[in-house]
Amino acid sequence: MFIKKNVEKWESYQHEQAVSPDETADRFITLIDDLSYAKTFYPKSKVTRWINGLTASMYQNVYRNKRQKFSRLFEFWKFELPLLFRKYHPVFLFTVLLFCFFVFIGLYAAARNPEFIRSILGDNYVNHTEENIANGDPFGIYKDDNYFNMFVRIAFNNIKVAFITFLGGLSLGIFTFKILWDNGLMLGSFEYLFFEHGLGLQSILVIWIHGVIEISSIVIAGTAGFILARGFLFPGTYSRLESFRRAASDAAKIMICLVPFFIIAAFLESYVTHLMSTTFDASHSAGLPVWASIIILATSLFLIVWYFIIWPRKLHSKGYYIKKNGIVNRLLDGE
Repeated sequence: MFIKKNVEKWESYQHEQAVSPDETADRFITLIDDLSYAKTFYPKSKVTRWINGLTASMYQNVYRNKRQKFSRLFEFWKFELPLLFRKYHPVFLFTVLLFCFFVFIGLYAAARNPEFIRSILGDNYVNHTEENIANGDPFGIYKDDNYFNMFVRIAFNNIKVAFITFLGGLSLGIFTFKILWDNGLMLGSFEYLFFEHGLGLQSILVIWIHGVIEISSIVIAGTAGFILARGFLFPGTYSRLESFRRAASDAAKIMICLVPFFIIAAFLESYVTHLMSTTFDASHSAGLPVWASIIILATSLFLIVWYFIIWPRKLHSKGYYIKKNGIVNRLLDGE
């Protein structure tokens, strides 16, 4: 009775593919129950061996698909994303030069007119910072008793700014340009404020612990915004809609990769920068040694340069490329 009742079901499982992962899971659970029953009442039956084979086959299929998902994720980070970014290296170079130019304008304007710093950073921030400098605690603004809340707040804010910068590409890049302009002037004015008080080197050792990754990620978000704008303004051989669709897909992938970088930057700012800041305050509290700051700075800079510049170029030089279906392939000799 048990066999007659279920044989058609088992045959359908053997010859028909499940239409969804949920159906696959339901089939697997059903087969486990049937196999348990069959082993109890028909331990030596060929039907029991048949059900066991179906169950094993389904298990291997599920496990193989799971491994493929992890493999696909690994391939995305190791190959697809760097190769994709290499395609837009000219846009990245343009964005870097543009941002550096804005930072230079901020430095120059701050040097020429002391009031410029206040107009950019705000009176409250400048007064607070100068008060901290006078009290021998120039980087006190980075000290917070609740490190986790600081971490969450900083990470959320930076990710929000990055996505706004990216979406600024929808305005033909004008809004992206504006955000880079504002941040460039702000950074230039900010650094000049510390150099003016003889704290330039200390500011680099403290602030750029997190600033290397954070500022680099903002610039890359600007690159994604300009990719959006370029896809619409310069469609090339594609229709304008198709060109924009492709650019939007590529830019979105670049933005996704920035999220973990912003999380790392927020962690460094919340849990590490404040330790380094105590090295230079008046109380001579135990903070990070200078050599530790240098190691973090060098490691952060190497991470950005290697992943977004060196590694993509190496992959390209070795013949790796992205096929139309998004799968990475390698061009072999004679291919």
